[in-house]
Amino acid sequence: MAAFASTSPSPAISASTWRMESLRAALPALRPSASAAIGAGLRPRKQAVRLGASASPFLRSSFVSTSSASSSASPASISSAFSASLAFSYTSSFSVESSFEHRLFGIDVRGRILAMRHGKRIPRLGRPADQRKALLRGLTTQLLKHGRIKTTKPRAKAMRKWVDKMITLAKDGSLHKRRQALGYIYEKHIVHALFAEVPDRYGERPGGYTRIIPTFPRRGDNAPMAYIELV
Repeated sequence: MAAFASTSPSPAISASTWRMESLRAALPALRPSASAAIGAGLRPRKQAVRLGASASPFLRSSFVSTSSASSSASPASISSAFSASLAFSYTSSFSVESSFEHRLFGIDVRGRILAMRHGKRIPRLGRPADQRKALLRGLTTQLLKHGRIKTTKPRAKAMRKWVDKMITLAKDGSLHKRRQALGYIYEKHIVHALFAEVPDRYGERPGGYTRIIPTFPRRGDNAPMAYIELV
């Protein structure tokens, strides 16, 4: 501590005094026009950050070295250039790619506009309407035929209401309900057997004719699997 306190400052350091004018003189003189600043702000972000020949004059002038700066720059010009650079950096940070509409909506390969499915409780199962209906009809037919099948968990949840509907039609037993069941179930003999056995088996049961039992995921794509069976 005493050694450092007894040393005298260097003559070069004591002779040179720091002034604000020297710092202002070292800064580049930026005087961009209004049209150049606006045009630079409207360009895409990827093109605006380049410092090559395609970059804007205002952006290239902001990276001029201090050695080639003019010493006659006034504080007013420096403050205006600084505010213009802030405005340019703020406007260039927003691009068309990050707009509000592009984050909420999308366009698929068929040119259709896709949006978030709020309030739509119909399970699509990754298929169009006709293929989804055929899939559910086939699963319902197989469940009523075998009594227990193994499928994916979303398909089991989607087909449950159709199995309950077929059993409800069979509990009624009228000719109209039988024709409705024949229009949905693929095999006719299953419909006749269903209408013959359901009144005795589910006559006193108000609903809930199926049971879903989760099992191990499918090997390969790790899809959630489940057993669905008649109670």
